[in-house]
Amino acid sequence: MTATDPARAADLDAADSLAGHRDLFVGAETPLVYFDGNSLGRPLRATAARLTDFVGDQWGSRLIRGWDEGWMDLPVTLGDRIGAALLGAAAGQTFVGDSTTVLLYKLARAAVDHQLARDPGRVELVVGDDDFPTDRYLAESIAAERGLRLRWVAMDPAGGVGAEQLRQVVGPETALVLLSHVAYRSAYLADGPALTAAAHDAGALILWDLSHSVGSVPVELDAWGADLAVGCTYKYLNGGPGAPAFGYVAARHHDALTQPVAGWIGHADPFAMGPGYTPAPGIRRFLSGTPPVLGMLAMQDMLALLEEVGIAAVRAKSVALTTYAVELADAWLTPLGASLASPRDPQRRGGHVTIHHPRMREVTAALWQRDVIPDYRDPGGLRLGLSPLSTSFGEVHAGMSAVREALSAM
Repeated sequence: MTATDPARAADLDAADSLAGHRDLFVGAETPLVYFDGNSLGRPLRATAARLTDFVGDQWGSRLIRGWDEGWMDLPVTLGDRIGAALLGAAAGQTFVGDSTTVLLYKLARAAVDHQLARDPGRVELVVGDDDFPTDRYLAESIAAERGLRLRWVAMDPAGGVGAEQLRQVVGPETALVLLSHVAYRSAYLADGPALTAAAHDAGALILWDLSHSVGSVPVELDAWGADLAVGCTYKYLNGGPGAPAFGYVAARHHDALTQPVAGWIGHADPFAMGPGYTPAPGIRRFLSGTPPVLGMLAMQDMLALLEEVGIAAVRAKSVALTTYAVELADAWLTPLGASLASPRDPQRRGGHVTIHHPRMREVTAALWQRDVIPDYRDPGGLRLGLSPLSTSFGEVHAGMSAVREALSAM
């Protein structure tokens, strides 16, 4: 049986132990093909009930008493759950709050300031030259703000940064290395332990962007010896549009790092309202403003599901989905001039697949008109984000068939 035979997709779905979870997601029963789960995950049906209950009960009935009944602690209690289930992080090192951009700024600034205070010769900030735009823009901004030099690591568009490559770049002047665990274009899966060791051997700190990996691939921050990490919650954690990000700071750094956005929630005694700022002990010192309670509701349902299923099973399904998509691309799209722009080895590939062709921008627009929703990334990249718990093999087959038809018509 060939990959293109619909019966192959049916057999894969029948053998999938996670297939039953698909029905838990809003819209999964429709013929719409959703290939953009790595940008915005589908909502869970349970989330509608949670939001309704929150408005009518916790907010509507308890009102301001809610702050004393759990809201104030939600950034750290939810952070601990994310850390335990998905990050390999012991309690007290992960928090939720602010956007990905703001958290990247806060933790990167704290890291370079600490390094400069420790050694004024640490004047370089290392970042991949094809990393996500926010990461690069923030690196440029912080370098200008703190009088640092940027050191760019050349990234293969279909790959990422390797440990030996990083070792050639870092040195006694490196303050901080900022890298993505899964590359946003290619889905290249970086070697977390080896890259962390390479940064540390040079005396540098490392900040991991986990936005395209958390909830899709296993992460072991404590085991890696990672210093800092940030990730978003509206992709594979299904937290909804603009849901707040999470940050991780290894416990050994809590007393040494001073985050640059001091706010009342990060104060040792938030309600003292005193004249000076004293940072809270532990991970709370990295909080700034009032916790975004509404923004933390939806992700709790997906987190509960991930805790039940386990990240190992999610990763196995993810590998199977992306492997099947690559097989269909080889059979249907390569003869039309397309090429794989992601690692072929599934052990080096995250949860999405990118297919390259010069006409993919037009293909994407045509597909959206047909309720087939992939993503487009220059240059010429059709990006297929296959969220393991809400995507079926039949959906992949139907979507790739539509891609073939749209590309053939160009």
